[in-house]
Amino acid sequence: MLDMSLRRRFGVFVIYAGLALAIQRPFSTRPRTAPPVPQPDPWSLAGAMGSYDTGLFTPFEDLNALSASEFTVLHHPAFPRHGVRIKKSDFCDGSVGAYTGYIDVQARHLFFYFFESRNDPDKDDVIFWTNGGPGCSSSLGLFMELGPCRVTNPDNATYNPYSWNEKANIFFIDQPIGVGFSYAEFGETVGNTVDAAKDIAAFVAIFFEHFHKFKGRSFHMAGESYGGRYIPVFASEVYDQNVKLEAVGMTPINLTSVMIGNGCTDWSGMTAAYFDMQCRPMSQPPIMDIKSCVRMKQALPRCQHMMKESCLDRFDSIDCEAANNFCNAELYDPFFATGYNPYDISKPCDGRIEDTLCYPVTKAIGQYLDKPDVRSLLGVDPAVGANFSSCDDDVADAFDASQDFLFPTELYLSALLERGVRVLIYVGANDWICNWVGNDRMTLGLNWHGKADFVSQPLREWKVDGEVAGLARSAGPLTFVTIDGAGHMVPYDKPLQSLELTKRWLAGRDP
Repeated sequence: MLDMSLRRRFGVFVIYAGLALAIQRPFSTRPRTAPPVPQPDPWSLAGAMGSYDTGLFTPFEDLNALSASEFTVLHHPAFPRHGVRIKKSDFCDGSVGAYTGYIDVQARHLFFYFFESRNDPDKDDVIFWTNGGPGCSSSLGLFMELGPCRVTNPDNATYNPYSWNEKANIFFIDQPIGVGFSYAEFGETVGNTVDAAKDIAAFVAIFFEHFHKFKGRSFHMAGESYGGRYIPVFASEVYDQNVKLEAVGMTPINLTSVMIGNGCTDWSGMTAAYFDMQCRPMSQPPIMDIKSCVRMKQALPRCQHMMKESCLDRFDSIDCEAANNFCNAELYDPFFATGYNPYDISKPCDGRIEDTLCYPVTKAIGQYLDKPDVRSLLGVDPAVGANFSSCDDDVADAFDASQDFLFPTELYLSALLERGVRVLIYVGANDWICNWVGNDRMTLGLNWHGKADFVSQPLREWKVDGEVAGLARSAGPLTFVTIDGAGHMVPYDKPLQSLELTKRWLAGRDP
């Protein structure tokens, strides 16, 4: 999600691994690469094969047989251009199996972490997780939020009792290529969510085919921040791919739900909600001065009209971008003069946002992943740069150029709901950048067969251990939840409530 007005003044605006950020960067000195090499559609190859001969394929069932010192290379006849490299990586959570590796799509190499459930890995659901950006590593989700361990200093990782793998098998992926430990050769790039979804759908299909014991398990696709744009598209690609899987004799993925935390799914609606979060007592007292709020109130109708006309009723990229620039100048830019944390308006930013993202622990995570012994344990390819970067500038630039952040991806959520895929939208009440007001309005505006029932439900309190944890609204497959006292990263701020919400969701219960 890129903001051109901020780009001119600060460098680039990204949602950094789940965090939105305006950062200053120098002119890139990275060598120019060759243009992307056109690749054939893998399904045209698989389709030509017809149903593959199951006698030629033996799934790698026993994860415990994997080596800890080198990759085991796996293939599948229905994916002639794809391979899987996987190894044991006994770190982070000694109580369960931990694995890392790469999905290799010819010149593309997508890095992943996989952790088995602490409860019952042979029966529990599977969760896919990605952070946002665009162009940012899921290392923050893993090491700062919901993963089996947390990194609070560069020297070690400590056990996290509130990890989501308390009740699920879970993998984290660095995507798209160019992010975190993922990379590509020959100048291949990914510059929009739709293209990124193709790699993710292939990743998911290969994972379940190689690790046969997970077939048929309920599968949940989850993400945060710009993940609010990734996940609706990724899940739709997985759903549509099921038809192709069945056509070549493969088992379809049991896509059960999507889970979006503090997502910026509907950018136009979120922009308008910035007024409410600054100037009205939505979760905290107003933080903006009266004079600025009066100007914002006057600008709001024009902002909403321009967004509706150019971004929603019809998508005109030039007009929609102009609307976005106007709204940002009037509603977004004044916030950063306040010194408040855009991810938690209950407190000031801790350090310079360009340096710490308001959370100094993010620097410790990068330093931890730069350690040679950690990289060796994880099996990071030598082709990956020596200095770990949580966000890749080139990927952000490519998404910027394609205006990816302007397209209304909530349309994908409506389509998934119409097909019975459950949707959870959860939001920390103190977040500003992808706030609960905008997400609430987005869910109320979704057009699907259960809309009337959902809209008729009032927000109600939900509780954890007898104490109010936030507000919730549910009807059929759609649930909206707020978490009191949490900001942009709910599992970081409220780990107990985050885990309890996840457990209830996986069990099919309302919050």
